[in-house]
Amino acid sequence: MTEDFKGRIGNLIRDARIHRGLTQQQLAERLQTSQSAVNRIEKGHQNLSLEMVARIGSALDSEIVALGAGPTHLRVTGPTTLSGQIDVKTSKNAGVALLCASLLNRGRTTLRKVARIEEVNRLLEVLGSLGVQTRWIGDEGDLEIIPPKELDLSSIDEAAARRTRSVLMFFGPLLHRADTFELPYAGGCQLGTRTIEPHMAALRPFGLEVKATEGFYHATVNRVVEPSRPIVLTERSDTTTENALMAAALHPGTTVIRNASSNYMVQDLCFFLQRLGVVVEGIGTTTLTVTGQAEIEVDVDYAPAEDPIEAMSLLAAAIVTESSITIRRVPIEFLEIELAVLEDMGFRYDRSAEYVASNGLTRLVDLTTHPSLLAAPLDKIHPMPFPGLNIDNLPFFALIAAVAEGQTLIHDWVYENRAIYLVELNKLGAQVKLLDPHRVMVEGPTRWTGTEIVCPPALRPAVVVLLAMLASKGTSVLRSTYVIHRGYEDLAERLNQLGAQIETFRDF
Repeated sequence: MTEDFKGRIGNLIRDARIHRGLTQQQLAERLQTSQSAVNRIEKGHQNLSLEMVARIGSALDSEIVALGAGPTHLRVTGPTTLSGQIDVKTSKNAGVALLCASLLNRGRTTLRKVARIEEVNRLLEVLGSLGVQTRWIGDEGDLEIIPPKELDLSSIDEAAARRTRSVLMFFGPLLHRADTFELPYAGGCQLGTRTIEPHMAALRPFGLEVKATEGFYHATVNRVVEPSRPIVLTERSDTTTENALMAAALHPGTTVIRNASSNYMVQDLCFFLQRLGVVVEGIGTTTLTVTGQAEIEVDVDYAPAEDPIEAMSLLAAAIVTESSITIRRVPIEFLEIELAVLEDMGFRYDRSAEYVASNGLTRLVDLTTHPSLLAAPLDKIHPMPFPGLNIDNLPFFALIAAVAEGQTLIHDWVYENRAIYLVELNKLGAQVKLLDPHRVMVEGPTRWTGTEIVCPPALRPAVVVLLAMLASKGTSVLRSTYVIHRGYEDLAERLNQLGAQIETFRDF
């Protein structure tokens, strides 16, 4: 192995380990080796056999270091000017929530135009292992879900469950289906304990108790316990709110949820629950009142709304490439703050009249972008719970700030390490200075130059790097792009339809 190759592999392993929330010592224990050996591997100072690379991939459950047919890479030729029209796909986060919510229904659930992404594929594998029948209908992404009379919780697909964090949302529906059950979780106990507590605080009023040991959540349900007062969420989390909603849906009484998220995927879930016959009041606010049913068995047909994060991705693609494109079916209610910030920076665009999504409720518009001279905003850019700037849209502002004149402070206060990955833009010519794990200072404008980068192990920063490559002079390579496929359906192909030059390839 050349020193350069060993170094690249070491960086991959280090990033995947950090993404999983493991220390070098914890990874060493999984590999039955020493912490010093892991340190040498990550610094590129250790020869690695194919067997060891495979063991590391298994220990980290990471496609980044997988073998087999080899990971997927993208080769981008730039700079690119985009043109044409593109429709926003349905929401990834709403889609996974609705798949979990289908467990509430003993009848047939049909979901329309579900995003065919890896996160959805993993959940379908988990549902299939429980005895749920799922099948794609036609070529539009329609999905039919038929549950068995009794779920086979003892046969859950552990490998698939460990590759999706969304399996955490099985707690809400499953606590009504079994007195005891187990769910696998990804990462070490430290990650599991830190992640699950807000969910447990929301679900204990329904009698759920969970212990995390040996890679599993062990759940028991006390049927005597019922909510006796409003449930106050300790943090306004999307998935915690969804779990509480699903638990309340099968509780034959009235449950009040306060400090609830009112974000786009939560609203979609509320609309779906209404189709199931559940009464949900306060949609779009932070107080939800849910009157559930003891049993739900209906044939339901529902179309999740479009994805505001994908819409923001496409806006960023147009801005960084100085292109005029029309982005159709944009859920405007969930992008108004982002557009207001962009307008303050000098962004110019046209906006159509509003119309409704297929669910009959979400407001959509078409946006046509225009090449614009941007200036850094006077204030920092930071996320807030809805209706504030969406946390998942924040990384795209680092990319946009890189083409604006002046300095922009980006404050990612929610996640511990995500801002770190934004400095990858420096390899393409940007000036992104990491101030601390939560803040970066971006100075523009940028003269982008192509290079080779290993895909960051975080979804939105990975897409940010790909979009920067569209504007970069020459050929760029983005390696190991599984994380993008987790959250976007055919993104490279769809960008190519707008004029991008992106080639998918594998090493072997």
